[in-house]
Order: sequence, then structure tokens, then C-alpha cells
Amino acid sequence: MISYEEALGEVLDNPLELGVEKVSLLESHGRVLAEDILADRDFPPFNRSTKDGIALDFSSYEQGRRDFKITGVLAAGMPQQTLNDKEECLEIMTGAVLPAKADTIVMYEETEIENGIAKILSQPKKGQNIHQKAADIQAGEILLKKGKTISTSAIGVMASVGKSYVLVKRLPKIAVISTGNELVEISETPLAHQIRKSNVISLSAALKSKDIEHQLLHLPDDKLAITKEIKQILAEFDVLMLSGGVSKGKFDYLPEVFEELGIEKVFHKVSQRPGKPFLFGRNSEKTKVVFSFPGNPVSTYANYHVYFLPWLNRSLGIPLPSEKVVVTEEVVPHEFLTLFLQVKISWNENQLQATLVKGNGSGDLVSLALADGFIKVPKGTTTFEPGSQFEYIPAK
Repeated sequence: MISYEEALGEVLDNPLELGVEKVSLLESHGRVLAEDILADRDFPPFNRSTKDGIALDFSSYEQGRRDFKITGVLAAGMPQQTLNDKEECLEIMTGAVLPAKADTIVMYEETEIENGIAKILSQPKKGQNIHQKAADIQAGEILLKKGKTISTSAIGVMASVGKSYVLVKRLPKIAVISTGNELVEISETPLAHQIRKSNVISLSAALKSKDIEHQLLHLPDDKLAITKEIKQILAEFDVLMLSGGVSKGKFDYLPEVFEELGIEKVFHKVSQRPGKPFLFGRNSEKTKVVFSFPGNPVSTYANYHVYFLPWLNRSLGIPLPSEKVVVTEEVVPHEFLTLFLQVKISWNENQLQATLVKGNGSGDLVSLALADGFIKVPKGTTTFEPGSQFEYIPAK
């Protein structure tokens, strides 16, 4: 049995090279860019007005003119016009192209307009209220670097440069597998000796929230059937994520089946609670990985967040997040095991605080719904006082 730190290190040392794919812009949210996004032209692409007002040649104002005849109105979207006489002006709307031979914009609030004549009431400065061409970015400059997780604002940036399709890192194709003859579908009424599937449903919902393609499958407690199914699944999927079948029970066939099918056991059993029987494996080509979680609900849920999500981030080249919280009560560690304790999170005096969620062990489904995540409590014998800081692992 290895430590939590060793187990996480092994998991992170076995990322998959998933490749890239092209997706439509509106389907790219949350994905990881696999290309730099360049400006296809200057931004803004022309000198544009930042105010509604009048456009004029400032030299005429410098020479003492305060009244300007209005000879036209410029709206956003119109081609560039020309101010033909410096003793005249053009009305201009926000976003419109600055007319040729004009160099200053005076907003309406600083003018008085009567009978087609605009009178300037303020003391304008040359070049005011103009967003200069290329002031934000020049054509060819990088707007978004590859490796960035695509946000809604990033989608807007890419739309502005005409990227209707974008190259992103491919997500793994995952088989989410339940095991055990005691499990029935959630739509069924279980008999006295049966329970409905819940672990794989939680995993499926978690993967769906990240738009990861996956398929729900089930294996009976029969070694021949398991071997046949796992062999086929390995041929079709990048990742196998299983719940149950890895402990010491007489029907826990998965460890030996994996070995027979060429899946190298990187480790099996971690000195942690919950999730101690966790098995992690890979094939010799390092093109497939197996996350075989114990069957208790809290164990499965914890291991998904503690191990799978960091592994996914590493495979996609995303920096691993690190978040700290302060506990509101005393925390008692385990002498030999790293603990992942469920907590409820709140803000107090600009500080993220965690309150322990009392559960009834790794089979307690209800406590999962009450918790926001887990804190990692290092093994030891010294009790942590209220106000102690811990690593926080969100799990919502």
C-alpha cells in the first residue's frame, strides 16, 4: 500500500497524449485551445468615434472658429466619408469611422445645435474622443495563447477574428463501468437484496458537466463475462472508470482480469480514507489508463475529484489548481491514513471557511449532497485546532 502523495504522483506521471480536434466556436466553451489565436487585422481596424457628437478639423477651432455648419451625419457601419471644408463639421455616432480630414470629436453635450449650425461650448483638445486604429492590437499579434481554457469572453474574441471553428485538445473517451449483481437500473424497483445504480450516475453527471464523451456500461460478477467485456472496452475507449470490484471479496475479479489483459497495475490500495482499495493501471503502450474505484459512494466520488480531475488537467496541459480553506472546528487526523473529509464552504471576513459534514462512512450517500468538497488532512497524531489551514478539493 502506497501513500496518497505517491499515488497522486504516479497518476500524474501517466497522462495520455490525446491529440487535437476541430470544433465549432459555439461548442468550444470549456475546451483547451490547441492553437494560438491571432488578430486577422488591426483592432480597432479604423479610427473610430467613442462619442456621439460632431467631427471637425481642430486647426479651424485653433484659428478661432466656434460655429460649424453641419453637412452630414455619419453612422456606425458607413464607409469612411470626407470632411471637405475645415470650416464645416459632420455629425458622428459612436463607433462610426472618423472622416478623412477630421481629427477631433466634440460630444453633443458640449455643443449647441440650431438651424444646422453646431456651436462649441467647451474647450476641446485635438484628437479627443477617437479610438485610434491599432490602439488595442496590431494584425498578426497573439490574442489568445494555446493551452488556455476557453471562456465565454474568449469565444467573443475568436468571433471577432472570424474563427468559426477552432483547434482544441481532444477530450478522452471514457467508459464508466458499474460492477455487481446487486445493482439495478434507477428506473427499476429493487428487490430486498438489490440497490439502484448511483455511483456511475454521479460519475456520468460529473463528466457531462465537462462535456466529456462517455458511455455507461455494467459488468456482472462473472469472471469470463468481465474478461470478454473489458477486452472489448479497452479497444474502444481511452479511459476505463470503474466503481466496485477491486477489494478483497471473492467476486472482485477486476485486478486479475486487468493483469490477464495486459493492464499494468501501477498501484492498488492507498493509505487514505475514503477510497483505500483504489487501483490505477495502464497498458504497456501508455495509450489507455484505468481508474478502478472502490464501490462505496463517497469513496468513488472522492477518488474522482482527488485523482481523475488532476490527471485530466495534466493530460490537457492545464495547471493544477490549488485552493486553501480554514476550518471552523477541531480536526482529528488518522495516525496512518490521509483523510479526505467532507466539508461545507462559506465566506467569513473575506476568508474561505470549511465546516465538517458529519457522515456515516464511505457508504453515506446523503452526506455527499450536503458537502461542497473535501479537505485533505495529512496523517499524524496532532489534532488541528480551529483556524488551521487545509488543501481544499471542490466537488460540486
